[in-house]
Amino acid sequence: MGNKCCAAEYSLGIDIGSTTAKTVLRKGEEVLFERYERHFSQVREKTAELLRLIGGITGDSEVAVAISGSAGLGLAEAAHIPFIQEVFATGEVVKLKEPDASCVIELGGEDAKIIFFDGGLDERMNGSCAGGTGAFIDQMATLLNITVDELDKLSLDAGRLYPIASRCGVFAKTDIQPLLNQGARKEDVAASIYQAVVNQTIAGLAQGKKINGKVLFLGGPLYYCKGLGLRFKKTLGLDDEHAVFPEYARFAVAMGASYYAEKQNAAYTIDSLISAVENAGSVSSGKGRLKPLFANDDEYKEFVKRHEKSTVKNADIAEYRGKAYLGIDCGSTTTKLCLLTENNEILYSYYASNQGNPVEIVREQLTEIYSLLGDKIEISGSAVTGYGEELIKHAFSVDYGIVETIAHYTAAKYFEPDVGFILDIGGQDIKCFKIRNGAIDSIMLNEACSSGCGSFLETFAKAMGYSIEEFSEKGLHGKSPVDLGSRCTVFMNSSVKQLSLIHI
Repeated sequence: MGNKCCAAEYSLGIDIGSTTAKTVLRKGEEVLFERYERHFSQVREKTAELLRLIGGITGDSEVAVAISGSAGLGLAEAAHIPFIQEVFATGEVVKLKEPDASCVIELGGEDAKIIFFDGGLDERMNGSCAGGTGAFIDQMATLLNITVDELDKLSLDAGRLYPIASRCGVFAKTDIQPLLNQGARKEDVAASIYQAVVNQTIAGLAQGKKINGKVLFLGGPLYYCKGLGLRFKKTLGLDDEHAVFPEYARFAVAMGASYYAEKQNAAYTIDSLISAVENAGSVSSGKGRLKPLFANDDEYKEFVKRHEKSTVKNADIAEYRGKAYLGIDCGSTTTKLCLLTENNEILYSYYASNQGNPVEIVREQLTEIYSLLGDKIEISGSAVTGYGEELIKHAFSVDYGIVETIAHYTAAKYFEPDVGFILDIGGQDIKCFKIRNGAIDSIMLNEACSSGCGSFLETFAKAMGYSIEEFSEKGLHGKSPVDLGSRCTVFMNSSVKQLSLIHI
């Protein structure tokens, strides 16, 4: 794969994180090439693409190389390329660039770290939760229907902070949605999101150990998000001298890997590296296989046929005359409306993201409904449920506000009069409740983690470059599923990154 060599002409560090790939090419102390790009789970493809760009600089010359990063280990093992753990890669840079630093705070796409240097090396890293990382910020920006750059600009004009959950990204959404519904300024919500990241990092990782002296802030989120850096400075009480945001913050791990590469007794040409990366498919995933959802097409068709028995008939709104009844579900991430005839046939339905502004969505849909009704249909009753129940009820004079569990039970009884158990998977929560003697007997709700909910699936789909419809279709017909576990959305995402290294 590579030729033994005492000293290569170039040094290359590759940092493949959970969401981005970073490369640094050096010749001596001169940085000739650096690149920071999202890999969208296509780890090998993105790495090979970056290597081809680097090949335009190095030609056939020998290159010392090392890989680091949470998604880089599998690739390094499969391609037989030296690997350095990212904490040690960061340490290599700190020793050379900022030897008097007492602490490093580093945020990545799906991980967060604090490294203390005073009194010996002490590294703290997120373990069971990925709240407070770059992926968390991405999700919050999506909720606000803005880009991360726009989120950052808004945060700089904040006037107040709101308490927002910092453990789980989905539960943070649950805090944010009511704020938006109640008219909170997006500037204030943006700064509050950053403060939640700060709180999670300090409380979850430092765990009482004092952060002082010269603090180095590294990683893409802390480089790009100026408002986030401001929240860290204010919370920790650091001045400009003791809060250092270096230009190389995005590339620190890749740079450290390049320094480590110089110490290894191996060199490669770029062509041999590309070949090794593209053929790195023999590494074992270490993940158990699961049975496919459907053994064959006949089984899938039988499933569809069985579920079609519980559908509601549609009626032509242009032909119908008489009374109608309106139901609204203002959920955590989506808004649903349904207009029924007196015989429980659907005249009109709507289901879409509320885009952080459910009131406007409902107003638009009601306007559309009334334009179709004319004088031949009368809305004789209306009810609303969901997170935005009270807001929508008062905003549009809806007749009734109904608790979600009662709404679910009422619908379930229509299809299954003897229903005994109901499972509801929503945008941000999962509920299941038992029915006994015609009443809801017990209710269980996800509390510490939101994996498995609608936002979880949507985030996965986007991370892999699919729409939720495309993602669902592929999942239905997957022939050899892999067990990713069932804990944190973000950590499952890391498993997907590793699996992208093999042919599955």
